[in-house]
Amino acid sequence: MEIVVNGERESLEPCTIADLVMRRGLDAGSLVVECNRAIVKQEQWPTTRLQAGDRLELLSFVGGG
Repeated sequence: MEIVVNGERESLEPCTIADLVMRRGLDAGSLVVECNRAIVKQEQWPTTRLQAGDRLELLSFVGGG
């Protein structure tokens, strides 16, 4: 299936948001996921299945000065 992640088209096997985050090796502690313009809470990632055409934004927060 095809989805859009941070503005880039991607082909991937059906999965959940948690699967995608894990496959990318992202730090879930500093990550916010928006799916189709709605923020998805971390506790919902394991049960939120991605669908063809979904648009995701993966936003990482970093500290600094």
